[in-house]
Amino acid sequence: MTTKKYTVITGASSGIGKESARAFARRNKNLLLIARREEQLLQLKQAIQAENPQIDVQLYPTDLSVIQSIEPLFEKLSVYELETWINNAGFGMYGELATNDIEMIESMLHLNIEALTLLSTLFVKKYRNTSGTQLINVSSAGGYTIVPTAIIYCATKFFVSAFTEGLADELKTTGAKMQAKVLAPAATKTEFGKVANQAESYDYDQAFGTYHTSQEMAQFLLQLYDSQQTVGYINRDSFTFELSQGRLPSAAGSTNNQKLK
Repeated sequence: MTTKKYTVITGASSGIGKESARAFARRNKNLLLIARREEQLLQLKQAIQAENPQIDVQLYPTDLSVIQSIEPLFEKLSVYELETWINNAGFGMYGELATNDIEMIESMLHLNIEALTLLSTLFVKKYRNTSGTQLINVSSAGGYTIVPTAIIYCATKFFVSAFTEGLADELKTTGAKMQAKVLAPAATKTEFGKVANQAESYDYDQAFGTYHTSQEMAQFLLQLYDSQQTVGYINRDSFTFELSQGRLPSAAGSTNNQKLK
């Protein structure tokens, strides 16, 4: 295993993942970048190393919606010492349920839920007791409120929020050294709009008026990373960034929980 430490970012070929990679590189963090599109990853690597030649950037082109690829990918990364894992890969879908494409639903469930859960689990199993490690899962403001015509997407992100907040509590309760955190963006100018609407182009000014750029969200991610808080949430009304210990109700401490001998 190399003595260097690395930050892993999935969905790194564009949007928040791409800008987060550049932001961590500016902090001299070595990077392991994962996405489907190898050409975009190569361009990102060249841009990062042109700015900071000292950064080691390794690319792992992978379609994470193919669940059989998850464990072999993690095994390949075993030669590196990991410091931070950012599960950013995911996509959305607009439209009433009756009109939604079944294959697109299946792919979204695989990527947004299954891949994120398996990668999180593998990372926690190996690094939960390693000081300074962080797992950051990208959810959505739609992972805390139901957005019309995006109910499946919101449901996947509700899972991400609940899973990660629950994991954060579990790690604290068991005395683990790892931190688990949730980043919950609202409207962000990325490829999300085109993909979610299955459109050739998408006008964020017309669709939302108010939104963040990927660069802004990368800076919010860094604020979450630097904090001792669990959730970094974009308020959908004010578009302000809010840090908190959690946004979901918890049954921790309830007398009605399962009692083990």
